[in-house]
Parts: sequence; C-alpha cells; structure tokens
Amino acid sequence: MILKLDHINKAYHTGKLDVPVLHDVCLHVEKGEYVAIMGPSGSGKSTLMNIIGCLDRPDSGTYELNGEDVFSRDDRSMANIRLRNLGFVFQNFQLLNRQSALENVALPLVYAKVPKKERRERARAALERVGLGDRVTFLPGQLSGGQKQRVAIARAMVNRPSILLADEPTGALDSHSSLQIMELFQQLNEEGVTVLMITHSPDIAAYAGRVCDIFDGVISERNGTVNAAQEAERKAEQEAEEALAKMRKRSADMLRHGSEEKEEPDES
Repeated sequence: MILKLDHINKAYHTGKLDVPVLHDVCLHVEKGEYVAIMGPSGSGKSTLMNIIGCLDRPDSGTYELNGEDVFSRDDRSMANIRLRNLGFVFQNFQLLNRQSALENVALPLVYAKVPKKERRERARAALERVGLGDRVTFLPGQLSGGQKQRVAIARAMVNRPSILLADEPTGALDSHSSLQIMELFQQLNEEGVTVLMITHSPDIAAYAGRVCDIFDGVISERNGTVNAAQEAERKAEQEAEEALAKMRKRSADMLRHGSEEKEEPDES
C-alpha cells in the first residue's frame, strides 16, 4: 500500500463558525494504480488534495505514505516527505516565466540539493520523456498550453516521486491538448507511475483505472461505472449519427426521384 488515508476529518474555522469540508474520508491506493477523484466545485476535492500533498493537516485521522506516518511529523519533516515522494501537476502550470523549460524542470532538484550537472542532465531527460527535448531553452511564453503542461509534468517527475498528483491537469487546455496530456498520463502509468488525479470531468476521469466520487466532503467508490457510462454515451451518439445519416440519404433519394419524374417528357 503506497498511500493510506483513514478517517480524515477537516473543517475550516472562521471565528465562532466551523465549516465542515471532509467527513470521515478513507482512501487506500496501491502502487502503480491510476485513481481519479471526481467531484463538483466545493465538494472538498482540493482540500483532500492538499492533505494528500502534505500541504495541510486534517483535524483528525491518519495518513501513511510509503509506510511513513505523515501527521506525526513536524512541518519541516512533512516538507521532506513531500519532496521525496510527491510530484505535483497543477491546472495553471505554475511555471516561472523568466526561467527556461530546463530551469523550471530542474527546480525541485535544487531543493533536493542535487549537484548542478546532474540537475541539468535529469531535467533534460525528463523533457525528452514528455516529447520536449527540442524545447529545453524555450521560456513559458514561447510554449503552447499543452507544451507548458508537459513541462509541468516533466518537473513533477524529475525527482522520481512515488506518486504523481494532478489537480485538474487539463482545465486550462483545449480538447486536442487535453487528449495529448491524458495520453501522456496513461503512458506514465503504464510505465509504473502511480497517478492520483483530481477532476470534475467524466471524460477525464474515464482514463483512470479506478474512480472515486467526492460530494459534500464524503468519498465513495465508483467501481468503474464512469467508463461504462462513457462507453454507453459514445454508443448512443454513434447510433444517433447513423440514424441521421440514413434520414438524410432517404430525403436526398426522394428529392432525386421526384426531380427525375418531373423531367420525363409527356408522351401523350
């Protein structure tokens, strides 16, 4: 078990008012899994991602990451756990605009105190892995949205984390770029990377091998029904398109037949 959350509760405290956000959340993830957590805005999914990412603490509950008891550590130790184990991919890329793609990817290695030569070699290899070996010197402003997200994924992977955490990774992308990014996540997962993705989109969740719903701070297993629903929707759309094509063909045939009858000479 690479990740184990048990009985997580979290509320935000504003003055005398407590606003519950997460309710008795339990989530277990095995190494190599591809898990999507799906929910609408305000469902608690971002708060859950912050807790999983060692960026926040719950009011109660336990969290084990690679066998380490996360919440028993102080903030500095939690930061070290985060650096060693987690790679983050954000909706809006979070790239440094004045740094090249190579420098952006190498940034986590600076914090990990990796020597400069090794940093550059590993950052270049990470960019090549995501298909950007010819863009290492480009600034973010010279890259498309899809390319920026590839840089962000390379940065997330450069420190060889145990888990790749993606928060709405296609939210700022067009449909073509979104497809490319999801294919890249799928490829990384097939190579053994554990992927945990937050999304509100059924289309994006359908790429995962396992889907969990979160609503009003309560999480539940979807048991793969998103994939089944997507397949049923695609089939229904295909059948509707085929029926429409047949109707158009029939109408065209009727019009052509009518025109031919009008053009026949009067033999009387």
